[in-house]
Amino acid sequence: MKRVPLRSKDLQDLLKGYSFEVAKKDLVECVEDKIILINKRPCFFSYEKKLVPTLQVLQEKELLKKIAVDMGAVKFLIGGADVMRPGIKEIDWEIEKDDFVIVVDINNKKALCVGIALFSGKDMETQTSGKVIKNIHYIGDAIWKFI
Repeated sequence: MKRVPLRSKDLQDLLKGYSFEVAKKDLVECVEDKIILINKRPCFFSYEKKLVPTLQVLQEKELLKKIAVDMGAVKFLIGGADVMRPGIKEIDWEIEKDDFVIVVDINNKKALCVGIALFSGKDMETQTSGKVIKNIHYIGDAIWKFI
């Protein structure tokens, strides 16, 4: 895979929407215009021309709005399934439609996947069934396993 070095200043400009700092000494690389590596660790990936933090980063820093699901949904989400409304236990009301969100389990608050909200948080609250978050990155996928 082709890796292209980036200046940390250039990456910092791309990450204006996130409270994430990149030091000058950090080694920043872009892999095939899809994954941003910082010190050889996948930290962001490109989805529809937008940078999204990886689960590795989200386990350390809270950069996205959050949804918590019951423990029964965990095995499906880490298999790549989308988030269905009945499995959701906590919703951040500030979520807007098309926002990137992190999905965590209700007991441990561990990051399971990153998704795109198909509805606002308030609309999700009123729903009783159906798909509400599209899963775009989950534990065990190609980005998670990237070395």
